[in-house]
Amino acid sequence: MRRKPIELAAIATAAVPGLTPTAVSSAPDDPADFDSALLLDSEGKRWRVRSPRHAEASARLETEFLVLRAFAPAVRAELPFLMPTVAGSVRLGTLSTFVYSHLSGTTRSVEELTTGPGSVAREIGTALAAIHDLPRSLVSNADLPIYTPNEFRQRRLNELDQAATTRKIPAALLRRWEHAMEDVSLWRFNPCVVHGDLHEDNLLIESGRVTAVTGWTDLRIGDPADDFAWLVASNEQDFIDAVLKAYTAGRRDAPDQHLLRRAALSAEFALAQYLVKGLAAGDEDMVSEAEGMLESLASDIAEFGGQPISVEPVPDPASQDTTAAAAPGTVEGAAPAAAPGPAHLGASPAVTVIPVPAGPATPVQPAVHVTPIPVDPPAEEAPGPEEAAPTAKGPDDTSTAAISVINIKKG
Repeated sequence: MRRKPIELAAIATAAVPGLTPTAVSSAPDDPADFDSALLLDSEGKRWRVRSPRHAEASARLETEFLVLRAFAPAVRAELPFLMPTVAGSVRLGTLSTFVYSHLSGTTRSVEELTTGPGSVAREIGTALAAIHDLPRSLVSNADLPIYTPNEFRQRRLNELDQAATTRKIPAALLRRWEHAMEDVSLWRFNPCVVHGDLHEDNLLIESGRVTAVTGWTDLRIGDPADDFAWLVASNEQDFIDAVLKAYTAGRRDAPDQHLLRRAALSAEFALAQYLVKGLAAGDEDMVSEAEGMLESLASDIAEFGGQPISVEPVPDPASQDTTAAAAPGTVEGAAPAAAPGPAHLGASPAVTVIPVPAGPATPVQPAVHVTPIPVDPPAEEAPGPEEAAPTAKGPDDTSTAAISVINIKKG
């Protein structure tokens, strides 16, 4: 059951004592996992509320809270962007809702980013470099996942086996992905701190600058290519080149030569992960959407060859079937030979890697509708003491940077 923005405003008052919302607007944010809203209070300050829809999403928010606390003021001061600050939280049953001081800037669609000023690509590259150069102790001290290249590759192979058992993924894609995951030369990289959930909705942009990075629920030490997957899926080579150039200039370590190949693999395989997630949640719309995107991807690869995701040559398959699903635990053969220089990396047409939606497809909303909050809201809308008690407050997680916020349009 989804919570309406007005309900989230009531919950926020329990999470942050003294908060008096005067207006609220919806703020789509991973809608399969979270209900989210923006608040305006009586003092003109803005706040962001994220309420999990299930236990896994709640655990991710709990992890993010620990991550944000680990970013001491001295570490935040070194970053070229701002990070969220937790103002308070409240537990409703087994799920925890968090309230954040809102940051300046607004999200942009991939199309807006790729067609925007060149400074945006440079800013994204610089932000990525700063994240990947963060001290590894941030992750280890918070007891978050740490993967070696081989452990990460094996994890992907295990996920591939799980995806194959669904019998809903085109066999040609399973063969293609298995070949790349078993190509040991592809997986020679230096593990680093990885955001883990980086995409356009977690970047706040203002005046051509990346003002803030949000969504710190999946921080880990692993493959830096994962943070590039959403960029590769854009199929905008000039934009990707500009981001990579700024990233390379900003990093202490030179990026490995196969970074974009693994990013392309991650972008494709994300469709299988989306399918598995939809099946686990029993969400028929997610499953149907994932199946459609997988069929489209398989068709594009069959026609154009696909983006290169392997280092070793791909042997010609004995037969090519882009529609039949593999039997559980069976991934055989090889993918269709990749056409040299697809559009993503240069010359000929490239497969369009369809970005995986954070949840059920949500149309871009050019304007935010604001719902005024009554001065004296009905008592039943606010959680009572027996069902919601503040569990965390801001003093332990306070940024030294001044926080400005996006304007919520009224009316």
